[in-house]
Amino acid sequence: MGIRNKATNNIKSAKLVAFALCTVLFVLCTAAVAQQVSKIPTIGFLVPGSPSGFSARVEAFRQGLRELGYVEGKSIAIEYRWAEGKLDRLPELSAELVRIKVDAIVTSGDAAIRAAKETTTTIPIVVAVAGDLFGPRYVSSHARPGGNITGLLDISPELSTKRLELVKECFPRASRVAILLNGANPVMVLNFKETESAARSMGLIPESIEVRNSDDFDGALRAAIRGQAGVLIVLQDSLVIANTQRIIEFAAKHRLPAMYFDSRWIETGGLMSYGPNYPDLFRRAAGYVDKILKGRKPSDLPVEQPKKFEFVINLKAAKQIGLIIPPNVLARADRVIR
Repeated sequence: MGIRNKATNNIKSAKLVAFALCTVLFVLCTAAVAQQVSKIPTIGFLVPGSPSGFSARVEAFRQGLRELGYVEGKSIAIEYRWAEGKLDRLPELSAELVRIKVDAIVTSGDAAIRAAKETTTTIPIVVAVAGDLFGPRYVSSHARPGGNITGLLDISPELSTKRLELVKECFPRASRVAILLNGANPVMVLNFKETESAARSMGLIPESIEVRNSDDFDGALRAAIRGQAGVLIVLQDSLVIANTQRIIEFAAKHRLPAMYFDSRWIETGGLMSYGPNYPDLFRRAAGYVDKILKGRKPSDLPVEQPKKFEFVINLKAAKQIGLIIPPNVLARADRVIR
């Protein structure tokens, strides 16, 4: 009897141990599954500017994600990194996104693209806005970019011609055109050449006004006045955008009509702009992110160009410098700020 009871107790003990082990394994498996379920893709958003300056673009990107079925905080997360116009911070901010292992980086502008490229060759990089992806060799071709970068361009020779046509219609007596650009940016140098060629073909005299850092703006803008420019055309990149208010205030003070690339300048006091609808480009960038999260490689996603353009006029700015915009030009504006 003693032997039988002992054997029975041993069996019971073994069963209890087995049950305990099963319970532990069940808890561990459940926790692992829960962890996998709770893990959602994270997108890094690397921005050369500030939250206020990019609010419309960020919201457009988020809208694009919502249209594709993503719910921020539930099915997707976004990590924002803002350089606040301090472009030398971009490599550090990009490195932070790489360290937290984001699933993709969304960015715009040459300085931010370059920082992201130099930080990672494996994490997909989606470019919402770029003047050129080919000259700096970020991509190999439109159809098959290669590498880990793809996205959208915002520049074409046709845009330069269109801006100058609008300038001639608005300011028929202007003969000299000052073109402000970052001379250290190859994309802007290319853009200048296109604008210069278009200006000469229309009988205008183009003059290059170069900057290479923030200290150059005052002297460059004064050079435009000394050269008796009738119109200022601003070729924008990250450096120029960081000095937006300085340029707008100078143009207003010296009653110098200015044409910009982006409606954000007009919303903050600039005179007029013609260019791509930038929020739409950021909305379309969400489509690239969706494809990448579903397994597509950036190397196989074609580079695309703008589909929507807008001409915006600020009548308050025109009145401030004593200009009357011709009615036929006003009628062609997509948006008029009064």
